Amino acid sequence: MTVVVERADDLAAHVGTELGASDWVTIDQAKIDAFADLTGDDHWIHVDAERARRDRPDGRTIAHGFYLLALIPFLQRRIYTIRQRGVGLNYGCERVRFTSPVPVGSRVRLRQTVKACTRLEGATRLTFTSTMDVEGQSRPALVADTILQIHDR
Repeated sequence: MTVVVERADDLAAHVGTELGASDWVTIDQAKIDAFADLTGDDHWIHVDAERARRDRPDGRTIAHGFYLLALIPFLQRRIYTIRQRGVGLNYGCERVRFTSPVPVGSRVRLRQTVKACTRLEGATRLTFTSTMDVEGQSRPALVADTILQIHDR
């Protein structure tokens, strides 16, 4: 279920609570390869399925940690909606940790908790604890404090 608020600063009422989780999305090799092409990170653990079959413990390639981090803006749109808003900008991240690998074919989802909501002149700065779960695994793949600044309409 998506949390719907009128303005970004209305999320202040949710500080300390989990807003919810996105739908599950599958991490496939084509997406991993596209990320590798875009960033130049073509380490074999990500793109060489044949070598991964031989040399990785589970025989599969794994997603880039930064690919998972880059999925946050896409997935968070399924967690909350702000009706009256201007432009939103990624302001940064703190405490980014890649805590578990994501093998190709895995499904991931994002969970977000509002950590802070700060009113600025003409904008609201939101800090979320963003956790990327891997279906069937007890440890998340990623935990980060992500910061978003949303300007007033």
